[in-house]
Amino acid sequence: MMISEPLKPEKPIIDTPSRSLLTYYFLVSLFVGPFVLIVFPLNWIRFRTLRYELQDGGIRMSVGLLFRKEVIVAYRRIQDIHVSHNIIQRWLGISSVSIQTASGNAMPEIVVEGVETPDHLRDWLYERMRGAKSGSSDGSNANEQNNSDQSSNSDEVTTLLKGIRDNLSLVVKQASAPTRDSQSADRLHTNSSGPQSGDLS
Repeated sequence: MMISEPLKPEKPIIDTPSRSLLTYYFLVSLFVGPFVLIVFPLNWIRFRTLRYELQDGGIRMSVGLLFRKEVIVAYRRIQDIHVSHNIIQRWLGISSVSIQTASGNAMPEIVVEGVETPDHLRDWLYERMRGAKSGSSDGSNANEQNNSDQSSNSDEVTTLLKGIRDNLSLVVKQASAPTRDSQSADRLHTNSSGPQSGDLS
């Protein structure tokens, strides 16, 4: 009996937010009273320009018309993913997926708004996050292995050089030994011949 591996979640489609997000923006704008004529057009521009892209190395968000903002977060930098929705969002069937990194900022790096299948997106991001971090860990282990191999090779070279140095020292000592013996013999000969010349005088 073959045990099949668990299926990985398919890549979600989040290029543009759900149209229910525009309805949510309108309902929220009503709470500001007369300022709705200012707030809703701004939210409408945000809805029309809000784009997301799930790339090979990370998730990208861009928004804005005159002042365009673009944020890219690598999967390996993702620390936590939160799914949230208030009463109005739950009624409209949409949620927000907040992506947190280790940057130390209390605010999420990217908030994916108007998501109709937040659990699917969260699971897919978690899968990519774990894959990116495990790949980085494998690379680190390979670097450590290479460093250890280079260290062992350096130790072997050092040992070989020390052996050559010791052998050269031994050869030098042996070569200088006859010279020292001849010098000693000359001193003995000089000492022995000195008193004889004195006696003759």
